[in-house]
Amino acid sequence: MHTTLISTELLAAHLNDSSCLIADCRYNLKDEHWGAAQYGAGHIPGAVFVNLAHDLAGPRTGTNGRHPLPSLDAMAATFARLGIGDETQVVAYDQDAGPFASRLWWMLRYLGHDAVAVLDGGFAKWTREGRPLRTAGETRLPALFTPRLRREMRLTVDEVMAHLDDRSMLLIDARSQERYEGQPDPLDNVYGHIPGARNRPYRRNISEEGTMRPAGQLKADFERVLGDRTPRETVMYCGSGVTACHNLLAMEHAGLSGAKLFAGSWSEWEANPERPVEKSKPA
Repeated sequence: MHTTLISTELLAAHLNDSSCLIADCRYNLKDEHWGAAQYGAGHIPGAVFVNLAHDLAGPRTGTNGRHPLPSLDAMAATFARLGIGDETQVVAYDQDAGPFASRLWWMLRYLGHDAVAVLDGGFAKWTREGRPLRTAGETRLPALFTPRLRREMRLTVDEVMAHLDDRSMLLIDARSQERYEGQPDPLDNVYGHIPGARNRPYRRNISEEGTMRPAGQLKADFERVLGDRTPRETVMYCGSGVTACHNLLAMEHAGLSGAKLFAGSWSEWEANPERPVEKSKPA
C-alpha cells in the first residue's frame, strides 16, 4: 500500500493493475476548464479525470470559501462514482508537484481511505521521461466506497476562531510570504493572515526538479517552524484549503503525522469582516 508518494517508475510498472485507480487532478485556479482540456490532449493511460471545482469542492455560499469541502455523503458518492472501492489503491497526479492532487489525497484520508498516494513530480515528470499517454476519455465502473470519517483531521472556522489564543493550536499559513504579509493579490478580497499564524509556503516542499524534497530535509524544515509544538497541535490553512494539503502531505512524508486542516482557509476567514486580520512579517 502506498500512502504518501509514488514514483513515476513504479506507476509505469503497474499501469495495467486493475486494483489501482489513477486520478488526473490537473487544475488552474484562474480557469476551471483548463484541466479537462489538458486531460483530453493527453493523460496517463487509465487515468480518470477529477475536477477540483466540481468533484473535490461543494457549493459556494459566498461565506464558506472558494473550494468548500463537499458534504460527507457527496464525497463518498463521488469516490464511488469514480470507481474507488474500499480496497482500491489510488494514485493522484496533477501538472507538477501535487498541490491539487494532494487535495484528493487528504479528502480520501479524511474519509478513512489510506491507500492513496501522489505521483512524485506529476505529469511534468511523466512526460519529461517520455512515458506513454492516451487521449481518449476513460471511466471506471462504480465501486462501493465506505466512508469512515476522521473528524479529528479537520477544524471548522468556528473552532479556529474559538482557539485563536489557545496554545494548543498552532496555525500555519501555506500561502506565499507576500500574501501572508498582506500584499495585494487578486485571489484575496482581504489582505493579511489569521492572527498568530506562522508562514510556511507549500512551495518549500518542492525540489528544483519538481519533486518532493527528501523526507529528512522536510522534517528539519517543519520542525523549525513548529518549534516546541507538536504536529497534532498544528492546523494548516492556505487560500481555499487546497495547497495546505500539500504541506500536510509533506509532513506525513517526513514522518510528522497528525496535523489538521482548516478546510475553509483564508477565503472563508476573510468573508466575515468581524474576524480579526493581521499583517506582518513571517513569524
